[in-house]
Amino acid sequence: MSMSYVLITPARNEAAFIEKTLQSVVSQTVLPTRWVIVDDGSTDATAQIVAQYAESRPWIQLYPLARDSERSFGGKAHAFNTGWRLVENVDYQIIGNLDADISFDSSFFEFLLGQFEQDQQLGVGGTVFEEEGYHSGIDSFEGQNHVAGGCQLFRRKCLEDVGGYVLHKRGGIDWIAVTTARMLGWKTRSFKEKSFFHYRRMGTAGRGRFAAAFSYGEKDYYLGGHPLWQLFRCVYRAFKPPYLVEGFALAAGYVWAALRRMERPVSKELVRFHRREQMAKLRAIFKRLVTFQRVDNFALTGDQQSRR
Repeated sequence: MSMSYVLITPARNEAAFIEKTLQSVVSQTVLPTRWVIVDDGSTDATAQIVAQYAESRPWIQLYPLARDSERSFGGKAHAFNTGWRLVENVDYQIIGNLDADISFDSSFFEFLLGQFEQDQQLGVGGTVFEEEGYHSGIDSFEGQNHVAGGCQLFRRKCLEDVGGYVLHKRGGIDWIAVTTARMLGWKTRSFKEKSFFHYRRMGTAGRGRFAAAFSYGEKDYYLGGHPLWQLFRCVYRAFKPPYLVEGFALAAGYVWAALRRMERPVSKELVRFHRREQMAKLRAIFKRLVTFQRVDNFALTGDQQSRR
């Protein structure tokens, strides 16, 4: 494998899961040149667990980041960008954001590096993921152009073009990075040949599933999601377990954010790009429905997938 890669992991109070991530990475057939784990003010044993692995592996670097604030996506963005600065003098072609509560097989990164080698236009790559009762390749409405934030690999030039993660405490930082990359002309792709397992259900850190879905509805609004797209997304989720609950929570969050006119952390240009992609996907869905074809959510792509 001619391409080298580095990993950045923001970690805050991940003692329950981080060893699963550590075991996955140290078992890779292609190891990273550097793995910076930024301890974002943990009050549990996160740092001690990482230190045990770093002691005999000089390519693992534990970097303590003193923070007094509560857990937030803004903290994750700050931690990642801090780790990114720490590897600025390292020779690498690919840089990855890796969550501290996931696991994957031993050839995971070798596979993804191969995709970057094959396609020089690929800016962001990743895989589908699983949680208890959820599979992003089946249950998500995002399609294969979206790369989940649990593991996002960026071509170095692509991340420089995007400018890293946006410091926004409410969330969506991974979505903003991937969508901005596409808007700038890069390809982004989530591959279904591999997957990772996410141990903490998305958005549920410190809250229940209804509150998490409500928060995602708010996020759909402040990231510029089209109302028509949101309607179909909510209906779709209403027919997934737990039935009705998450669909209703998504709708309530979106409407509540709209009534409050919640501030959007994205540019008007990105909102217009995002909505064009969503409408292109809806047209593809309706076309398949009227011709009695099976709708594959994962295979859907917007007509804005660009070529550099």
